[in-house]
Amino acid sequence: MDFESFVLAAATDDLADAETAVAREHADAVEYRMDAVDAAAEAGAVSPSVTALAEYDGDLPVIATNRAAWEGGEAGPAVPPSEQDAVTASEDRNRLESLAAAASVDAVEAVDVELASLAADAPGVDVVLGETAANDVAVVASTHDFEGTPSRDAMRESLQAGLEYGDVAKLAVTAASREDALDVLAVTQEFAARDEPVATMAMGEVGRHTRAVAPVYGSKIGYAPVDAADATAPGQYDLATLADLVESLE
Repeated sequence: MDFESFVLAAATDDLADAETAVAREHADAVEYRMDAVDAAAEAGAVSPSVTALAEYDGDLPVIATNRAAWEGGEAGPAVPPSEQDAVTASEDRNRLESLAAAASVDAVEAVDVELASLAADAPGVDVVLGETAANDVAVVASTHDFEGTPSRDAMRESLQAGLEYGDVAKLAVTAASREDALDVLAVTQEFAARDEPVATMAMGEVGRHTRAVAPVYGSKIGYAPVDAADATAPGQYDLATLADLVESLE
């Protein structure tokens, strides 16, 4: 997955969604939320998400995401690498090793890794990067801010750091105003003007429109559930709606 053009991903924790008529018509890829799947498994069980990926035979390529609890997901500890002790670091390593296993599956063409893990060279990151390199799998280096929208300078720094570690730098912030949304779009345009691949969006109702507008400014990835009730982030449109909006603005 080269992300040279915009990729609309159906965000789901059920790979059966990739076979629905809506996904087949509107999605370019599937973002598979491994963390939601594995969180429901019995302790000590072999990762059911990796098993599901190995059995997947759909046409849509997969972006595998095993989102950390410390960044809004359901996997691993609640504290980031900078605050982890031996026990929580081991939990986070298990999360990343499952993501590495996903990277070895043929259907997986990209994996999402938190920038904080990459920058800290957290235990397990080396395994993920080894598998992505060996299997020609792209890395999406992601940052999520559920509290607000950083300054333009801070967003630039985050995206630039993401590009140092990944093939695409992803930044999702939370907008409290239209000014916040405008800041996200302006920074996106700056990177796109330099042909640097970024994926950006402002979460929440105020920033919701950026999910449709950001591709106009150069954002390379969009995310939407097949059914709006299954949203994985605040403010997501359903897949068909977002696809129609993006197409109408192209």
